Amino acid sequence: MASDTSQPKMKHELSLLDGTMLVAGSMIGSGIFIVSADITRNVGSAGWLIAVWLITGFMTLTAALSYGELSGMFPKAGGQYIYLKESYNKLIAFLYGWSFFAVIQTGTIAAVGVAFSKFAAYLYKPISEDHLLFPYNHYLQPGEVKPTFSLSAAQLVSIVLIFLLTFINTKGVKGGKIIQTTFTMTKLLSLFGLIIFGFLAFKSDIWTANWTNAWDMHKLDLGAAAGTPGDYSTYAINAALGAIAIAMVGSIFSSDAWNNVTFIAGEMKNPKRDVALSLFFGTLIVTFIYVAANVVYTGVLSLHDIATAEKDRVAVAASHVIFGDIGTKIIAIMIMISTFGCNNGLILAGSRVYYSMAKDGLFFKKTGTLNKNGVPEFGLWIQAVVASVLCLSGRYGDLLDMISFVVVLFYVLTIIGIFILRRKMPDAERPYKAFGYPVLPIIYILMGSAFCTLLIIYKPEFTWPGLIIVLIGIPIYYISQANVKPERDAVV
Repeated sequence: MASDTSQPKMKHELSLLDGTMLVAGSMIGSGIFIVSADITRNVGSAGWLIAVWLITGFMTLTAALSYGELSGMFPKAGGQYIYLKESYNKLIAFLYGWSFFAVIQTGTIAAVGVAFSKFAAYLYKPISEDHLLFPYNHYLQPGEVKPTFSLSAAQLVSIVLIFLLTFINTKGVKGGKIIQTTFTMTKLLSLFGLIIFGFLAFKSDIWTANWTNAWDMHKLDLGAAAGTPGDYSTYAINAALGAIAIAMVGSIFSSDAWNNVTFIAGEMKNPKRDVALSLFFGTLIVTFIYVAANVVYTGVLSLHDIATAEKDRVAVAASHVIFGDIGTKIIAIMIMISTFGCNNGLILAGSRVYYSMAKDGLFFKKTGTLNKNGVPEFGLWIQAVVASVLCLSGRYGDLLDMISFVVVLFYVLTIIGIFILRRKMPDAERPYKAFGYPVLPIIYILMGSAFCTLLIIYKPEFTWPGLIIVLIGIPIYYISQANVKPERDAVV
């Protein structure tokens, strides 16, 4: 039977530059500006602070290079969901898609949206998270406990931002890509500027103090004054690996969403080539920026100042040293640009996963249809609704922590899929083969598995809730299979 040419099709409008900007823009949100405080509290030294970012960067680059092979084999919408389905089965793919919808993508959208509002409050205080609109119009005072059920101005602004970007993306991929490329280029230039001026502002005494015992891993005692003998307590050897894994939760969150470009492969001009290249160039650029930014932090702030930065805003403290009093406003504008562009990329890409799931009868049927502009509009809107609910819950940060274990677990499963597919489909077209195969993919599998195992041992609160969210998807899967018949794959 001939295909129905009257149905809207996805438009192939994204270039290599657009793909690279989507990777970089989706990765760089608010994490690089804040999570170094928690990392420093856990590892307690400049060398290990940088090492955590380097380890995360190596893992991200290795995974991206491995995903390149999968993207060339399956150059269509859905990305990682498709890879898991082809490697394993529909159940494993659904569990990923369910987790993606329940918290991975929607929770990240919520967290980044609220981060935008928090830093915008530097420029306009009435949109602060301390300004409660419900149950009463009131500014929280220092030490005052927020009511259990409340709505802050920051939460409202974040929801408006999510719905605005969702609306723009329903008008077609072209508008979304313009926003993505423009804002990502702006924040990359801004971050390079911060790094360059940061190196020029280095303080030799701080640099020397931070790097004298650079590999002396210990947990900082924040109750002691900076530089005193009580400033740290040394780890037992058997706890050091656990400390690294706990510290990496923040860096992995900051480096996540690099795989978003695989979700929109169906809209790339040359997906067999450009998805893999976008993954490589985007992750390489961001890894360099993240490591360089943290080197700057250690050159202008003491480790104690990094660890005790107000509300973990390390970049704000560093910017104040680099630029003076105006530094706070400069960094606030940078983070607003960063989070705006990041959320656009997350929103644009996420709905393509639900689109592919619907084609397999695993999601709301309506998410498997395209509007007249060639985008899955219904998927965009339900994603916006769930993200907004997470904004209102005030628990989005906890949800992201809980799911960190699951995110890496699915990355490991996906990369194992490369080995499975080489056996299942030895003659399949592979325009691009995983760089360093089999050594680099095996290294990632071992490192990712070690990370997950250490979190189970040393930080179970990061693992069990995330696993429960995944396991809830099992009965949902079987219910969906009992009531919905899959559609044939659409030509995109």
